[in-house]
Amino acid sequence: MTHKTIFDKRNISMMMDLYELTMANGYFTQEQQGHRVAFDVFYRRNPDQGGFAIFAGLEQILQYLEGMRFEAEDIEYLRGLHLFNEDFLAYLSRFRFTGDVYAFPEGTVMYPNEPIITVVADLVQAQIVETELLAQVNHQSLVATKANRIVRAAAGRAVSDFGARRAHNNDAAVLGARACYIGGVTGTATVSAGQEFDIPVGGTMAHSWVMFYQDELTAFRKFAEVYPDNCILLVDTYDVLRQGVPHAIQVFDEMKARGVASKNYGIRLDSGDLAYLSREARRMLDEAGYADAKIVVSNSLDEYTITSILDQGGRIDSFGVGERMITAKSDPVFGAVYKLCAVSGEDGVWEPRIKVSETVEKITNPGLKRVYRVYNTEGQAFADLIAGQDGVTDEDVKKGIVVIDPERPWKKRLFRDCTLRELQTKVMEGGRRTGPAPSVREIAAYVRRQLDNEIWDEEQRFENPHKHYIDMTSDYYNMKMNMLEEKTHG
Repeated sequence: MTHKTIFDKRNISMMMDLYELTMANGYFTQEQQGHRVAFDVFYRRNPDQGGFAIFAGLEQILQYLEGMRFEAEDIEYLRGLHLFNEDFLAYLSRFRFTGDVYAFPEGTVMYPNEPIITVVADLVQAQIVETELLAQVNHQSLVATKANRIVRAAAGRAVSDFGARRAHNNDAAVLGARACYIGGVTGTATVSAGQEFDIPVGGTMAHSWVMFYQDELTAFRKFAEVYPDNCILLVDTYDVLRQGVPHAIQVFDEMKARGVASKNYGIRLDSGDLAYLSREARRMLDEAGYADAKIVVSNSLDEYTITSILDQGGRIDSFGVGERMITAKSDPVFGAVYKLCAVSGEDGVWEPRIKVSETVEKITNPGLKRVYRVYNTEGQAFADLIAGQDGVTDEDVKKGIVVIDPERPWKKRLFRDCTLRELQTKVMEGGRRTGPAPSVREIAAYVRRQLDNEIWDEEQRFENPHKHYIDMTSDYYNMKMNMLEEKTHG
């Protein structure tokens, strides 16, 4: 199925920081054309002190790169800033991205300081795409990661995205719903996200429906007439246990008497002590003969409140999660960066580049790299491995690979009796995709497979998760150390 995208109706090529264009103009006027460079996208720490993050946003990045162009009004606006060479503006007027992109599959469980995306392109092209790449990775990866934490806290119970009205804008709502689904939610209340990405949509009842009618019982009866197969009644407008739940039971009795067998019925709680109220509501529903009636809860939920509610014995079938998931409220900055890592010389040989900083975590990993996930004989991923451009061969694996933990360089290990899977693949060549895009459902399934089969339970803890090893081959580590020595001591 082909879906419309937000990029079909508008051109967002100008969504960039001004310095992308001023630097590109400088390169265009000062350097010979044809310099090819490589930039890495990576992040430095996991949100919420978690054990990992989930990569999302790649599809929108590829759409952006394929459709990138500057309209006549864009050129006129830039000319009016009096910052740009006319030849550069002429170049922009016929601009098309023609570079190559290597990336992890969208939905990959990922870790800090490894290249999620590598852009290899003409210097000017590589420079001006930075802002949009980071905007997509930072937003969607953050929300997908938060959603997955919430889904894990729900321990098998359904979680739905209720976040549109609290999202920061329309795009944040729609693309946030996409990211939530990648992270593991079962559906969304955002209709446009359902239409665009084929995500299941659902909803219950508004307080305004109950308040419009003179009494709650009438409101419930009217709703049941219109939606007998989706009869989730909102019971907290007035008094949950003395009015809301009894009135819901009365409506369910009336439906049964009419021979109406609802496919999906129950109650929703949106305020109060959700652990206590859900326990009491469950007891009342069960005693009335409605053991299969669902209890749905909402109201400022996240992984911490859900864990607390369930620890207190909350009897809940489904969670509707809004503001704290769609905004990743507890840790709302993902922090992915875009750094130059290599420049191609006139002889076509790639020369590594490194950023040095007084802050150790800001020192970059230089050069073209290859990243591998390393699995033990039971199929569990126990490390990721960064190697140089030539990578690791099957023969290397047979002999055993000497690896170094860059944070503890005195700890050398030998990888043998293991399997390596290379994480980056070429997803764009010459500005065009190398293959069809996976559906959002396929991406979400990929996330589930990794967490169910590959990623240690200890890494999935909310408190003090095990830290995944990010090792380097000894050759790559030594190259990096030699560059640091050269740059800091001449």
